[in-house]
Formats: sequence, C-alpha cells, structure tokens
Amino acid sequence: MALTGGGPPIEAVIETDVALAAGGDSSAFERLYRTHVARIHGLARRMLGSGEADEATQDIFVRTWQKLDQFRGESAFGTWLHRLAVNVVIERRRSFAIQRERLSDDESALDLAMDFDTAIEQLPAGAREILVLHDVEGYKHREIAALLGITTGTSKRQLHRARMLMRHHLGGL
Repeated sequence: MALTGGGPPIEAVIETDVALAAGGDSSAFERLYRTHVARIHGLARRMLGSGEADEATQDIFVRTWQKLDQFRGESAFGTWLHRLAVNVVIERRRSFAIQRERLSDDESALDLAMDFDTAIEQLPAGAREILVLHDVEGYKHREIAALLGITTGTSKRQLHRARMLMRHHLGGL
C-alpha cells in the first residue's frame, strides 16, 4: 500500500522512522507514536479498563522508546510493539496487583444494554485478560499460557468463564 501522492509504502516509512528513532530522533518516534497509539490504547483499555488505559499507554510508549534499540526487524514494527504492549500490560497488572470488583447480578440487571467494552471492564481481571488476548487479539491458548505463566487448560477455563460472564452482562442469559 502506497502513501498518497505516490510516496513510499507505509512499511518503508515506518522502517525508516524506527531506525531514526532508535538513533535518538524524537520527531521520528512521535510519528511512530501517532501511527500506533490508537491500537495500543484500545488494547490497554480492553485489558485494564478505561481508568487505567491512558497511563498504561504512556508506560507502553516509554518502554518502547527505551527498548527501541532491541527491535531487530524480524517482524513488522507494529507486531513487535503489540507484543511489547501486551507484556507491559501483564507486568503492570501483576506489579500493581490490580483487583477489579465483580459485577453483581443486581447491577447487571439494571443495564442490559451495556456495550461490549463496558461489559469487558466488568469481568474479573484474569478472565478479561484471557478474553481480550484470545477473542479480540487472536492469541492461541498455548501463546496465552506462555505469556501469563499458566497452563493451556487454565486459559481455556478462564475463557469459558469470561464468555459466560459476558453473556450474562450483555443480557443473553
């Protein structure tokens, strides 16, 4: 895919900006940030909730700046950044021991029309994390197990639990 005006493909522009940013060019890093911030913020919001997403997104891009010299180009920059973001979110969740309150039956009955993102925020942290990684981001159970340090069976059970809770939260009892 070429940029408008017959410019170089977007991948080449990103590759150039990665090299410049790794060399300390803050303008190039800012362009990378603008290109990827919406996707990274969405991931953080789904995994941590909207109250934590802004700060987590900032942490992810700080970590990206710090580790940019470790990007070897073996995958697309966006893929590398996404993986780094997932790791930062998991680390953040563990280090701050974020605990989410469970939505009680009475509260869910009050708002049967809540949207998907709001329903995700109501899930217990572990179930939310696995639901987002598997159903939203497309990770396989073995990959989730490796990322989180759990068994594939635990990942499958948590996903089933998350889906049941989502059905309940969305009114599909």
